[in-house]
Amino acid sequence: MAFQGNAKAYETVDEERIRGPLTPLASRRGSPLDKGVIDRTVDFVKRNMGTVAWLEGARRRRKRAFPASAIREAVVNAVAHRDYAREGTDIEVFLYADRLEVVSPGRLPNGVTVAKMREGVVRVARNELLKEILRDYGYIEHYGMGVRNRIIDGMLTHNGTEPDLLDADDRFLVRLWKKRPEADRSADT
Repeated sequence: MAFQGNAKAYETVDEERIRGPLTPLASRRGSPLDKGVIDRTVDFVKRNMGTVAWLEGARRRRKRAFPASAIREAVVNAVAHRDYAREGTDIEVFLYADRLEVVSPGRLPNGVTVAKMREGVVRVARNELLKEILRDYGYIEHYGMGVRNRIIDGMLTHNGTEPDLLDADDRFLVRLWKKRPEADRSADT
């Protein structure tokens, strides 16, 4: 769901219930028939995330609100590492005026901690078969460095913000902040 403001509301900018295969479907000849859930979710975020703009001297500058690699990594991780034993729960993706939140059902698996994720030293799969499928389709490498390199470093490089990684209440939440770099604010007049 995409919201206009900074809180959930009944009035949405866009919403989509994304169901279907995780990976793209192709015909016997290899022609693409349909995108999978991961690609459709990333497309939804890209379509609704907007841009941020600022003045640099007398010129107006603009860029996407979030780096594509951080969005993709957050969505792929939610699919790959969610707790599928928690029936009746879904991965949730919320876009607000000031942030993106990707919520994955279940706590972090098998001794994984936020600190280890930030260091890029953890490589654990909750579901080996799903991990292998996602690797075969090119969605993951399984090196354990995606959160550190694509999400944390990606956001720091993109706009100078530190993402929130929260493991609580039987869910894991990745929060990316939409904010232009502090250095650019000094150019405003």
